[in-house]
Parts: sequence; structure tokens; C-alpha cells
Amino acid sequence: MEEGILFFVEEIEFVLDDQPELRSWMRFVAAREGFEIGDLNYVFVSDEALAEMNMEHLQHDTYTDILTFPLNDPSEKLVAGDIYISVERVIENAKEFEVKFRDELHRVMVHGLLHMMGHDDLEDETEAEMRKAEDFALSLRRF
Repeated sequence: MEEGILFFVEEIEFVLDDQPELRSWMRFVAAREGFEIGDLNYVFVSDEALAEMNMEHLQHDTYTDILTFPLNDPSEKLVAGDIYISVERVIENAKEFEVKFRDELHRVMVHGLLHMMGHDDLEDETEAEMRKAEDFALSLRRF
């Protein structure tokens, strides 16, 4: 097992394909921004589990596709933390945006990584920059 980037599934049925390729891609994306990846956990959960976490930690009473919990400061140039992803929300988003599930999943996964590296999407301007960073990262995939 490769150290650093780990994948977990909690209380749902889900199989993540291409794990070695995903790890390499994530490292490459991070390195392009001058970051190294330390201990980074991707945890795939249900809509309900992520909605509960969203309420508990952010007091947002809504469904979301991703929550990130960084354990580092981006100025340290080391990515460490936990990224929780609702597989159900990714499925719904893929349908809504008329894209393949795999592509939407990769977008959400890299979105979390970008957050860990200090990218923000709370304002219109930063949201547009986040989308550009996501698109660029997706263009770097070779699998």
C-alpha cells in the first residue's frame, strides 16, 4: 500500500477504481503548485452522513458533495487532512451537469485537494478561479 493518500468507504457500497493513478495524479497536481502530500485521507460517505457533518461543523443545514478538514496551513506547503465526499451527491451532480460519474468524482476529489492548498470558492471571483484550477488539474490526468 502506498503511504500518504488513503481511500476509505464508510457505511456505503462503493469501489474506487484507479487508486494508484489517482495517487500519482494528486501528487502531480500538488507538486505543480509547490506542495507535497503528507497524510491525506479521502473518505466516501452517504448524503446523510455528510449532511450531518455539514450541520455539526459548519452549521449548514444542506446537502453538499464535499467537506475538507485540513490539518495543515497552506503556507507550510504540505497537504494533510481529511476529505469527505458524498458519493450520492456526486452521482446527482454528474446527472445534473451531464458528465460522466468518473469525471465528476475526479473534479470533486481535486476540488478538495485545491482547498487544502489554499484555494477558495466563497466569492464569485474565487469560485471562477477554483473552476479554472479544477479544469487545469483535470487536463493533467493521464488515465
